Amino acid sequence: MDPFELYAIDGLLTDEERAIRDTVRDFGAKELRPHIATWFDEGRVPARDLAKQLGALGILGMHLKGYGCAGTGAVAYGLACQEMEAVDSGLRSLVSVQGSLAMYAIHAYGSEEQKQEWLPGMAAGEKLGCFGLTEPDAGSNPAGMRTSAKRDASGDWVLNGTKLWITNGSVADVAIVWARTDDRIRGFVVPTDSNGFSANEIHQKLSLRASVSSELVLDDLRLPADAVLPGAAGLGGPLGCLNEARFGIIFGSLGAARDSLETALDYAKTREVFDKPLAAYQLTQQKLADMAVELGNGMLLAMHLGRLKEAGTITPEQVSVGKLNNVRKSLAIAREARTILGANGISLEYSPIRHAANLESVLTYEGTTEVHTLVVGKALTGENAFS
Repeated sequence: MDPFELYAIDGLLTDEERAIRDTVRDFGAKELRPHIATWFDEGRVPARDLAKQLGALGILGMHLKGYGCAGTGAVAYGLACQEMEAVDSGLRSLVSVQGSLAMYAIHAYGSEEQKQEWLPGMAAGEKLGCFGLTEPDAGSNPAGMRTSAKRDASGDWVLNGTKLWITNGSVADVAIVWARTDDRIRGFVVPTDSNGFSANEIHQKLSLRASVSSELVLDDLRLPADAVLPGAAGLGGPLGCLNEARFGIIFGSLGAARDSLETALDYAKTREVFDKPLAAYQLTQQKLADMAVELGNGMLLAMHLGRLKEAGTITPEQVSVGKLNNVRKSLAIAREARTILGANGISLEYSPIRHAANLESVLTYEGTTEVHTLVVGKALTGENAFS
């Protein structure tokens, strides 16, 4: 039985949502799963080639309207993220960073000229984007960023600073870079072939190995006055983008959990221990049942938040609840699924340990567990415990 059948999840979806989910799942099975263990093992991914395939599939920026984007509902987008992460979190990250960070920033805060220049090509996967917010000394506290942007006598902007752990950074055509100006934080649309821009890929990772992570270096990077995102001033801009991307994680993380559980379930049915299937033992069934219940509960939460987002009533605190719960539970499921596989569970022939390694990063990025806990705590008590 599909674990989601216990909760009759399909009955909560529209025909269009099921069709989108099934299309992305089929693409993952045919085009991604045969290669993902090798990509993870070798620490590489053909990001630019994949972007073109994903653009042709129609899922890059699919929840945005116009400029070559499909304008689908939030749940459909979430399901696409789930199917991508069921293959690998690094592949879902590529989709999230492209659509919910880089494209969303331009779509929500950019000028019409910026939208026309970048969004159609990004939706098609012909142009890749990245999102430069995190710095070596400013992760959970973006207000502490040191990257600066100053106007010179000609009216141009001059940017200096370093960004770290930037997905797609060294393969991107455009970077959305956030920098501190004399009065507030602003966002900039930065073509990566600009003089003064360089990107170095980060290697020797033990998580998200099938994803490009980079350091961005801005060394007297000169941009014209119209490179700034006119609709974003202050931290509300980057935080709005992060909230958009966190929503995809609420669904996406459950894909890694579902794949881990399905892998463990299939293994337990066929592996014989003391002359009967591993699945016939009470302790194994308890593990499988507990994982299925947590997975189903997480999916109901994701669906509820998706409908709230479609209604335009979702709050940042509710997104924090979803990210906090679903990533934490998904990581626990991946770890537990690995135990059912025994020694075989440390092999890349099986997915749970790869999912668990990836989810360690998902637990941290776009708001750590601690940060989301304090967001929820503040909503409950009215007290700010961040400082």
